[in-house]
Amino acid sequence: MRFWGVRGSIAVPGAQTQRYGGNTSCVEVQLAGEGPLVIDAGTGVRALGQELFSRPEREVTMLFTHFHLDHVFGFPFFAALFAPSFRVNVVAPTFTPEATRDRLGRYLNGVLHPLRVHELPAPIDYGSCRPGRSFERGAYRVTPVQLNHPGGACGYVIEGGGKKVAHLTDTSPLSRPGEGVAGGGRPTGRELAVINAIKGADYVAIDTMFSEEEYLEKMTWGHGYPEYAAALCREAEVKCLGLFHHAPDATDDDLDRLAAHWSGGLDGMRVVVAREGEDVDLSG
Repeated sequence: MRFWGVRGSIAVPGAQTQRYGGNTSCVEVQLAGEGPLVIDAGTGVRALGQELFSRPEREVTMLFTHFHLDHVFGFPFFAALFAPSFRVNVVAPTFTPEATRDRLGRYLNGVLHPLRVHELPAPIDYGSCRPGRSFERGAYRVTPVQLNHPGGACGYVIEGGGKKVAHLTDTSPLSRPGEGVAGGGRPTGRELAVINAIKGADYVAIDTMFSEEEYLEKMTWGHGYPEYAAALCREAEVKCLGLFHHAPDATDDDLDRLAAHWSGGLDGMRVVVAREGEDVDLSG
């Protein structure tokens, strides 16, 4: 896995975000010899697109969690879309492939962006997916997971090469305060569905944009907090949890403090803070 953008809501380049990065959501998963899977096309996808030209693979699959702007803004700046030598597969949680193309076309419509979606030069195959219905992409097995976010959002569990990773953003907790895994109780039905999907994963990146106190003030905003993510992943026996989708106001120093707080992990599970440009070598 490589993190090309770890920020939520809006890109925040500047002196206070140099170490953890200011680009919005974009995560790459790649097996050796296979084309990469790219989850979301926030502003971080621009650098990834440039990087792909130095690699031999010429096929890429883009998985969208949802269509809020911080997750799609970088799409028309993804260089592979302008190279006819690339084949780009685009998958999103919609009912039909045409609906996926239509959603992106609302952004690339000649008004909000100078291009229209049908003007992109690369061969693009559009697809749809639904939570709980796994599908294959080359050597990858992908399972969409229902999340809790205004307008809907879909996480992804990816298996391949004997490894398992998951990316769960944007999402609020799947239970009310004081209930479910974070409240010391039994998992709710929605929690259980996610726990079963990520069971035993090697690495799970989860939206932890807020502190617990901030979450209680902004429960309807569709974002989570570290203690909840840790409780959910502990229940699922995850090996490593990555705290992800950092708030725009979170400075490098704030995230250093967050990393120090979780440096001891939780009951044998490692907990880290996702950092732009960081590689996660799942074979080691």
